Amino acid sequence: MNVFLDDTRPCPKGFRMARTAKACMRFIARHKIKVLSLDHDLGYEKPTGYDVAKYIVRTKRFADKIIIHSANPIGSVRMFMLLSKHKPKHVKIEVKPRPYRL
Repeated sequence: MNVFLDDTRPCPKGFRMARTAKACMRFIARHKIKVLSLDHDLGYEKPTGYDVAKYIVRTKRFADKIIIHSANPIGSVRMFMLLSKHKPKHVKIEVKPRPYRL
């Protein structure tokens, strides 16, 4: 299963949509994730992609490939640093910011 976490962008073909951090963590808890694409900002005062990254590290439930697609450069770096520090060797992490669609 591939999961795309984002509150505004459309879901790419081949992915399951998670609009909230909580929904994303549910997918991670219940399924083996092949590709996980993470946004950072998910709405004002709502849990972020960084909260999902902390959940992944805490539970050790890493996807085979993690793409950080956030347009937030600070949030992207925080997620990348945390996940890179704790990931198993086989896990690949990429940062590919996507523009917002308004």
